[in-house]
Amino acid sequence: MASSMRSLFSDHGRYVESFRRFLSHSTEHQCMQEFMDKKLPGIIARIGDTKSEIKILSIGGGAGEIDLQIISKVQAQYPGVCINNEVVEPSAEQIAKYKELVAKTSNLENVKFAWHNETSSEYQRRMLEKKEVQKWDFIHMIQMLYYVKDIPATLKFFHSLLGTNAKILIIVVSGSSGWDKLWKKYGSHLPQDDLCLYVTSDDLTQMLDNLGLKYECYDLLSTLDISDCFTDGNETADLLWDFLTETCNFNATAPPDLKAELVKDLQEPEFSTKKEGKVLFNNNLSFIVIGA
Repeated sequence: MASSMRSLFSDHGRYVESFRRFLSHSTEHQCMQEFMDKKLPGIIARIGDTKSEIKILSIGGGAGEIDLQIISKVQAQYPGVCINNEVVEPSAEQIAKYKELVAKTSNLENVKFAWHNETSSEYQRRMLEKKEVQKWDFIHMIQMLYYVKDIPATLKFFHSLLGTNAKILIIVVSGSSGWDKLWKKYGSHLPQDDLCLYVTSDDLTQMLDNLGLKYECYDLLSTLDISDCFTDGNETADLLWDFLTETCNFNATAPPDLKAELVKDLQEPEFSTKKEGKVLFNNNLSFIVIGA
């Protein structure tokens, strides 16, 4: 590995920029929306039974777009019931955007928000020190378990916080996605970073089996349009390459042979499909639901 290659997570601004470009070129949020519309109502059908307040804990809530979709589904299921929504998010910038979104969203009168600018591990440590366990009706961890050092311990801890009829929803990339192949083949050639783990739904279900936790897993199709990656000299290509490889300024710092191999592989059927002149990377997502 060339010494000039460094992890994308070493430059937070660049990471956020590449992540936003990823969202605008992928069906990630549309895929999540489809799940929220079709599957979530059945999953949350009993979480608020006989309760005067529904407590939701968002781990890694980001800028809040998906969180507010979840809240609207809970409101539809339990009209008029108070909702206490607490958010654990390590990025102050994302929390600011979340607050802006809440300020301009209607129908949140019965929702109380609290934000904690910390990682899930910091939250876990703080709760254990307090020695008073707050129980939750719905906990969701959306695309964030890659940033946790000890995933089994994290799953065990948050499962211990579930109240009666409560559920945990985890969203991660599917074991059938292009990410799985990309990480397995190229992980050792890219900047190693202890901030981020290569983990898919296959790894998670294995961990849940080992912990003896009951779960259901749903896979939904999602794609990332990477067509720009095969034409030089455009900003979108640079940002998408950074996101795909988790490398800061990959195009400028990667060894030419590594880049050439990736360019070839990413167009192969195990990674992507070609449709109407576009190259669509397999961004399939898994939605894992764990019961109390």
